[in-house]
Amino acid sequence: MKYDEYYQELVRLDVGTILRDEPLYKHTTYRVGGPARLFVKVKDLDSLIQTIKYCRKHRIKLFVIGRGSNLLFSDKSFNGMIISLENFHQYKINGHQVVAQCGVPMIKLAYDCAKVGLSGFEFMGGIPGNIGGGIFMNAGAYKSSISEVVESVTILDEHLQLVTLSKEEMDFGYRHSIIQDHKKWIIIEATFQLTTKTVKEVNDLLDKRKERRMSTQPWNQPSAGSVFRNPETGAAWKYIDDAGLRGYEIGGAQVSPKHSNFIVNNGYASAKDIYDLIFYVQKVIDEKFHVQLKPEVRFINWES
Repeated sequence: MKYDEYYQELVRLDVGTILRDEPLYKHTTYRVGGPARLFVKVKDLDSLIQTIKYCRKHRIKLFVIGRGSNLLFSDKSFNGMIISLENFHQYKINGHQVVAQCGVPMIKLAYDCAKVGLSGFEFMGGIPGNIGGGIFMNAGAYKSSISEVVESVTILDEHLQLVTLSKEEMDFGYRHSIIQDHKKWIIIEATFQLTTKTVKEVNDLLDKRKERRMSTQPWNQPSAGSVFRNPETGAAWKYIDDAGLRGYEIGGAQVSPKHSNFIVNNGYASAKDIYDLIFYVQKVIDEKFHVQLKPEVRFINWES
């Protein structure tokens, strides 16, 4: 069966918005990536399950994305289906408890909780991903991380069953969760426990961090946030700085002059430019300092 036939069948199944040959640069924060043969923005959980079953039946390669904030797709065509969870954007607040679906933007949730005096999400005020990606990576900033406020996480497992995992079962660590070890698990929603402060206190902290972020990070250029995890021996940005790589460019990709653990798209970068620059930085740091910088970014569709 050809992709045109898959497309027609999926339209009939009414699982959501279905696009053919959709450029992935529209769906990643790096603003790069080749086209996906099929791109499906599923409308709800039942549609997600139905779409995964369809892919399995027809042996269609699939990859699930949220906001695409920590992903680097290659420039070539993704010969399969991308499933977007963009429509999973509901959340509810009940006292100190917040239940948020995977597609809720972290920045939005941080500011919306601030409006009602809920504290605990202030560190998320500048992280460009959604809750799903934040849980997957145990996202953090300013010495705080999402695991500190998680109570439980509901996932769709490989058998397409909903399973709720406790904070302990999530096996959180530095930029790690158990989801990274189970490639077929999909985060659906998470429950958080926050604390109460005055609206002014929470907003003051968010504003202070926003000010710091705008002065130290290239917030106005496409990037994926921090590229490398901090090694145990020090800050990744410091190694990159000490190697003289701040501002270094390959094609349209550049080590940000503003923050050297950010790689930015100067407006005309290919995915290959960014890929080559990440591994060039990694190689130089290893040669100069014998330190292995580990990327936070995930590389998709780079197999030759």
